[in-house]
Amino acid sequence: MAQIGIFVGTVYGNALLVAEEAEPLLIDGGHQVKIFEDPTLADWQSYADGVALVITSTTAQGDLPDSIAPLFHDIHDKLGHQPTLRYGIIALGDSNYDDFCGAGKKFDALLQEHAATRVGEMLMIDANENPEPEEVSSPWVEAWMKQLN
Repeated sequence: MAQIGIFVGTVYGNALLVAEEAEPLLIDGGHQVKIFEDPTLADWQSYADGVALVITSTTAQGDLPDSIAPLFHDIHDKLGHQPTLRYGIIALGDSNYDDFCGAGKKFDALLQEHAATRVGEMLMIDANENPEPEEVSSPWVEAWMKQLN
């Protein structure tokens, strides 16, 4: 099974809650999992031949939360192609804002640009429709995990 790093970008804790709900599902699926709340480039690089699950909320301005923005910029500025990396993205946002799930979309675009392989589709969770995001994310994680095999 896979080694999966969960890289969290959170403002109010919802993305971390989603990560904490995803962790036991992935472990029960036979994977080795670690959550990174303030991920560094070194954390990211330790999964270069593994799987990264990015779970990030989006600020009201459509930006990345402070907890994951440094990682995003380090990947952008210091890493090149990452063709052995497989990844998934769960993006949390609020459709009342113009840049709905913007942080997740930015991360996806960056990883696509670096030739990483996205597993499945990105999950975008709207806070207006799903005030408890784990209700949507947990079934997605279970389906996503099956695609890793």
